[in-house]
Amino acid sequence: MRRRAFIALLGGAAAAWPLAARAQQADRVRRIGVVVSVAADDPEGQARVAAFLQGLQELGWTEGRNMRIDIRWGAGDADLVRRYAAELVALAPDVILASGGSTIGPLLQASRTVPIVFTHTTDPVGGGFVDSLARPGGNATGFTNFEFGISGKWLELLKQIAPSVTRVAVIRDPVQASGGGQLGAIQGAAPSFGVELSPVGVRDAGEIERAVTAFARGSNGGLIVTSSGLANVHRELIITLAARHRLPAVYPSRFFVTGGGLISYGPDRADHSRRAAGYVDRILKGEKPADLPVQAPTKYELVINLKTAKALGLDLPASVLARADEVIE
Repeated sequence: MRRRAFIALLGGAAAAWPLAARAQQADRVRRIGVVVSVAADDPEGQARVAAFLQGLQELGWTEGRNMRIDIRWGAGDADLVRRYAAELVALAPDVILASGGSTIGPLLQASRTVPIVFTHTTDPVGGGFVDSLARPGGNATGFTNFEFGISGKWLELLKQIAPSVTRVAVIRDPVQASGGGQLGAIQGAAPSFGVELSPVGVRDAGEIERAVTAFARGSNGGLIVTSSGLANVHRELIITLAARHRLPAVYPSRFFVTGGGLISYGPDRADHSRRAAGYVDRILKGEKPADLPVQAPTKYELVINLKTAKALGLDLPASVLARADEVIE
């Protein structure tokens, strides 16, 4: 009897072990790394992280209870981003959020095994971050900013709000692979709008100021700012130069316009971060980045600053105002 009781007890314990292991796995605190391309005091970066954390909370993840967040702020400094990428990988996190296209490359150089979810990234296939949008294939997946075709729409929008523009300075990051793609799309559309393009590098503030100032000496000029981490970092300078030289300007994101820029057309960046929380949740529950398709934006927004338009002496077409998702008075 004692032997039979022992065997029954042993069998019951063996059956219970997987359940106990699963409960322990579910209850353990998960570590999530975050690398943000901008500085810690940048309102745009703060908004991205807040949206991400809100998304996680809605999915049942709470800081200090079942997850721990380690955040690093790159401040537009490539060397700093590389250092932070290595630091986070060394912490052996369960998953890393790469917030900003300039952060994903250094993270993949630091690890090809730690799961990575990227946001605000243009052309992840061309950048070598994933094999394809449908089947990423490696340890990274995430959310793209937009297709390059949207860059041609920026030029179309500029001509709609300022028909007299015949010369356009295009601010882009020459080092970033997507910078060339965005410029190429604008170049492809330029002949149909009868404009001459002047590429402007965005590597540092001095380069931007010298190039825009020289460009503004001519007449009938306008400005297009393509999407890049460095353009985000230097946005106050770019907006100031556009106002100083009375250049109508189109920007890729809403936060340029809330900061005093004229008009923007681009994805809802907070929505990117909220959706990224869903991918992080799925990875923490056992899915692999290789099997999660890279997703395109689902929300685009047109934002106009009427105060800036008036300062530039622009009478914006009613058709453009009617399409706006937000008009800042």
